[in-house]
Amino acid sequence: MTNHPANMYHYHVWANQTIIGRIKELPNDVLSQEVNSSFPTIAHALSHIYAIDKTWYLVLTGTGMPEAMQACGADYVKVYDTADEYAELYAKLSEQVGQWLGSGVDVEQTILLDNPFAGPRETRLSEIVLHLVNHGTYHRGNISTMLRQQGHASVMNDYSLYWYQRPEASSL
Repeated sequence: MTNHPANMYHYHVWANQTIIGRIKELPNDVLSQEVNSSFPTIAHALSHIYAIDKTWYLVLTGTGMPEAMQACGADYVKVYDTADEYAELYAKLSEQVGQWLGSGVDVEQTILLDNPFAGPRETRLSEIVLHLVNHGTYHRGNISTMLRQQGHASVMNDYSLYWYQRPEASSL
């Protein structure tokens, strides 16, 4: 039986690697060039995705959401100078999340999520994983738009392309 939350997370990792790989092909200043978008720079967008992924990982592994947000506070504002630095950050975190997902954890178990912005609610771990993936997809779209604003083509990183690039990971 396919573990759909884990499969979706693996897609998220692949898509992040794909967009960061595209950024590596471009002049380094694409990270810091200011654009009129959701974030002032692509570096800010990449930092945001990373910080949110790290926060949700802490929540998935048992940290309360307010504490996870506090623990990741510096990650929300830190921007890096190179795509290689982002690739390394993402690789380390995705390895941790991958190990957690592969540990036999019951992703359908329910936790009480105390979201400081919305209040408490019962939430399945699988819902958190899917939210993390959806959040990344949304902001990779921002990054694609920001690249185009700078005069560069982006790269396709849709889930349907993942099916063909990684068929062993997405088969039923």
